[in-house]
Amino acid sequence: MAGRHSRTRIFSSPAGIAATAAVGVALAVGGTVGAVQLTSGSGQSGQAALDFTPTTAASLTPASPSVSPSASATATPSVTASPSASRSPQAASRGKPRTASPKPSPKAKKTTAAAKVLESGSCGASFYSDGQLTANGESFNPNELTAAHKTLPFNTKVRVTNPSNGKSVVVRINDRGPFIDGRCLDLSRAAFATIASVDVGALTVRYEVLG
Repeated sequence: MAGRHSRTRIFSSPAGIAATAAVGVALAVGGTVGAVQLTSGSGQSGQAALDFTPTTAASLTPASPSVSPSASATATPSVTASPSASRSPQAASRGKPRTASPKPSPKAKKTTAAAKVLESGSCGASFYSDGQLTANGESFNPNELTAAHKTLPFNTKVRVTNPSNGKSVVVRINDRGPFIDGRCLDLSRAAFATIASVDVGALTVRYEVLG
């Protein structure tokens, strides 16, 4: 639309004038390009003229809607806070009252039955430390707790006690002797040293034959 030209239509009747006015209002409301001009003809009463003059290209540009500053601003997305870590409930066993672990009961001490005394008495006792073989065929060892008796069976256990100090020793019969009057036991050197000094040589003891 580089040029301009106009066309004028003349309506002479009042009805035409009203129609022309209605058309102009409709064109203005509908956004149609052009202008309606109502003119009265010179020398003609009751006539109206419409001037359809096209507007320039610049007038065709629709007005941009006004944007409020608040609307144009880009809304900052709200940051959702990460859920706070929560501790899982404790296991049911943790909530139970704790009891002290039971203490192990002390083991009962093994009690050995007291040996039965088959025979007892008093007699003289001495010691010896020399010898090669005993009467039952063993090699004599003066460091073992053994003794010689005239009649008791081999391997019989005899408890020998020194009455003067209360010390006692249990010996095993594995030999025969002594062959001196008044003595019934001949102890090994180690057995005699347990109840008295070897310097004594001989002493009266109390004996108990154990079953």
